[in-house]
Amino acid sequence: MGIPCDDIVLVQLGSTPTEPSVVTVNCPDKNGLGCDLCRIILEFGLFIVRGDFSTDGRWCYIVLWVVPDASSDKVDWESLKNRLLSVCPSILVSYYFNQPSSNSSKPSLYLLKYCCVDRKGLLHDATKVLTELEFTIQRVKVMTTPDGRVLDLFFITDGLELLHTKQRREETCEHMIAVLGEYSISCEIQLAGPEYESLQAFTSLPPAVAEELFGSELLDKEDFSRVLSTEVTQNKASITVDNLLSPAHTLLQIKCADQKGLFYDILRTSKDLNIQIAYGRISSSVKGYRNMDLFIRQTDGKKVVDPKQQTALCFHLKEEMLHPLRVMVTNRGPDTELLVANPVELCGKGRPRVFYDVTLALKALGICIFSWEVYRFLLDESLEFPLASSQARNRIVEKVKKTLMGW
Repeated sequence: MGIPCDDIVLVQLGSTPTEPSVVTVNCPDKNGLGCDLCRIILEFGLFIVRGDFSTDGRWCYIVLWVVPDASSDKVDWESLKNRLLSVCPSILVSYYFNQPSSNSSKPSLYLLKYCCVDRKGLLHDATKVLTELEFTIQRVKVMTTPDGRVLDLFFITDGLELLHTKQRREETCEHMIAVLGEYSISCEIQLAGPEYESLQAFTSLPPAVAEELFGSELLDKEDFSRVLSTEVTQNKASITVDNLLSPAHTLLQIKCADQKGLFYDILRTSKDLNIQIAYGRISSSVKGYRNMDLFIRQTDGKKVVDPKQQTALCFHLKEEMLHPLRVMVTNRGPDTELLVANPVELCGKGRPRVFYDVTLALKALGICIFSWEVYRFLLDESLEFPLASSQARNRIVEKVKKTLMGW
């Protein structure tokens, strides 16, 4: 029948605010489970500072030491535990939540629409509320009127899958209005309709911009010198492949700069490449660098011995360690546009909290967002940031990049 739900996921809080909390998962294994768990941990604004995990292909045991992001408020540990339980493949878990397991249908898409008087930091404050309430933001449309009012359309899905209830909708609007305060005019939630489809066909990037944003030469240079200050430009990543140490697994020894979501990026890449990680150990960060030992095999149970496969695997892993996100500032006619690109899992899920981190960085810089759509931000000119200045643009890119990477 399985094991009790309370024993599948255990959370042991640190005895002091600076001591890591320990998350332990002990359950049947499934393809991509580690990636799913790390995605949820990242959604809750937590860093993985150490980790151990092992699986025999049927059962897995995972221990993760986590600490909250400096920008996050108090973590709802009980909610985190429930979310982790929801992706563990157990009959008892599915019964406990009275919902299907990992094969459940796509969550319903809702439109949250609010109108208010504009102010600096407004979009991030609204995003923070939705993040804390466990909503996933799928798309945002921001419209600013000449009289200083803002109409924002948030297309969201509910991590708790309760937004169909009147209580959940009313509580969400109450939280939004409380944050907006005297600036608030109206807030309403409804199922998304044709207005979402109308936003799907956004204009494509110009070829020159796309080449600069996604060009492979970024990986060849192995640094961030074009977008970051010298204190972090020495970011390197090395991967050693060893097929001699283990008779059944290929060993990957990885050393790279520490950053937010690092373990998620590695597991996501492994999942999409159909690479199984039988055992792994993530060491604590030392002087900003982290070491990892991963014992892997292919889905057929064999080691990775083909040199071409090894090269392709290392290339994709290094790409995620060096450039998991792309950030640049460019011109869009008379406007200045901030572009942020992040990888998407084969299942269609993007990296968590990207919009949260970008709006946080822009709020810290005091930059207003004139409009936003699909990680394309039109920035409002200000005296503090003359957007035509290359120095100001580099500072924007640097601040956004550092926030996204947790530096």
